[in-house]
Amino acid sequence: MVDKRKRLRHLSDSIVATAIIGALLAVVTAGPALSLSELKEAEPPAAESGQEAPPAPDAPLGSPAEDPETGPETGPSIGPAIGLPDPDPIIRTVPQTEDPDLETAVKFPPVDILTDLALLPEPVRRMRQLIIEAATTGEIDRLRALLGTGPTATQLAFGEVDTDPVAYLRSISGDGEGQEILAILIDLLNTGFLHVDVGEPSETFVWPYFVALPLEALTPPQKVELLRLVTAGDVEDMKAYGAYNFYRIGISPEGEWAFFVAGD
Repeated sequence: MVDKRKRLRHLSDSIVATAIIGALLAVVTAGPALSLSELKEAEPPAAESGQEAPPAPDAPLGSPAEDPETGPETGPSIGPAIGLPDPDPIIRTVPQTEDPDLETAVKFPPVDILTDLALLPEPVRRMRQLIIEAATTGEIDRLRALLGTGPTATQLAFGEVDTDPVAYLRSISGDGEGQEILAILIDLLNTGFLHVDVGEPSETFVWPYFVALPLEALTPPQKVELLRLVTAGDVEDMKAYGAYNFYRIGISPEGEWAFFVAGD
């Protein structure tokens, strides 16, 4: 029994040795070994006839997109990489706003409203006082000496006055005698005034200051002062007209009564 086991062990060792020797001979007879640089990646199996090749993996985000005809583009192409369409250009339409105050600012530039009579040159103060004293008498003829004649005659209308100036003032007075005109003169010369065209040949002191203000911008006290001259209906008509168009008085720095007119 022992001899039988020894014979089996000996036979097994012989088989193992024979296998080892065969493996060594196979290595020796094989060709020279390939270096790492000569190794190639395994190519994917060719697509069988009638089958589509598997899609290539998506390019990483930000990689250049390649055109089949022109080659790779310069710079990243994010849109095609993630499958989104190119964004539409942003166009902003800025509405043109009209400035309703622009025309008013041009027509009524800022002015200084004066109320201190001491700011008037002495010849202007004297003429103002003479007009008030003549008007207070209630006699329209008392204005004749103040109206002047020739080139220095007081302007009483925007057109020509072909008649006697005192007769013309009487004709435009609502009462027919001239008292209304006299009352208007007194009221005008007791409002605030303006000093316009300073340093120019047309330099003048003008009553009332409403001629240079937009009527919509008047303060409550200014509205009361205006209503001492005209009625509320007249004010609304002036707003529709666009400016104060009642009577105004102008006296030159030399004390000449330059104008007494209505209109604009």
